[in-house]
Amino acid sequence: MRGLTDRSGGRKRAASGAATAALAALGVFAAAACSAGGSGVQDEGAALGDSKAAKAVPSAVPSSTAAGRGTRTVDVVRLLQEDPKVSKQVKADLKPCDRDTYPVDTSYGYLTGAAWPDVVVNVMTCDDALGMGTYVYRPSGESGEKYVNVFMVEEPAVYSAIDRGDLVVTKEVYTKGDALTEPSGEELTTYHWTSGKFTQQHWVRNEFSGAVGEGLAVAPEPTEPADLTELGPEPEPPVTEKPEN
Repeated sequence: MRGLTDRSGGRKRAASGAATAALAALGVFAAAACSAGGSGVQDEGAALGDSKAAKAVPSAVPSSTAAGRGTRTVDVVRLLQEDPKVSKQVKADLKPCDRDTYPVDTSYGYLTGAAWPDVVVNVMTCDDALGMGTYVYRPSGESGEKYVNVFMVEEPAVYSAIDRGDLVVTKEVYTKGDALTEPSGEELTTYHWTSGKFTQQHWVRNEFSGAVGEGLAVAPEPTEPADLTELGPEPEPPVTEKPEN
């Protein structure tokens, strides 16, 4: 998973000034929490009407998933820029990293029971792939040509993924003195679409050990295999006489 990698597999993320600035800029989002869990700017409400839905420019791609249920490619950058729910800070920072390549990860899957796949978008920093915001868009309309923002979290080090029909939001946890590359832990929250909105199902917090990976392993000096010819021929086994009857 980009942006959030397993500590045991080598959590590697450069601590650059750009990422530090992103943390400071996005700190205001955590103070304006509006979700039940109180973590970041988070919207778990029901889908808005079509009149408030952000328009996208989808291009249909044939799929044999099921009748009327296919995969389409969505211009997620335009979707984010036209979404009134997305903060001005995220929109301002949503710029190409290299020519026309934007720091966004996009996943398509069925989360909300719609006729078309939902879209999960993760916005990151270019230099460090540090999560800045995560969003879920639900298709609406007869052909799913419009998308409604039904879930969002805007805060540093957050990332979402689709897992067997549920939404799993991962957030890295930092305490005082933590380096950007070494968070103290992570929180994983699983949401399920119920009665027109996402509701929390599971919550897990993993705390990392600061002692793991602090030292460098020293490999033993290579040794040559022993030369068994110097030991001479193997001795003959002793001959034992059978006792007389």
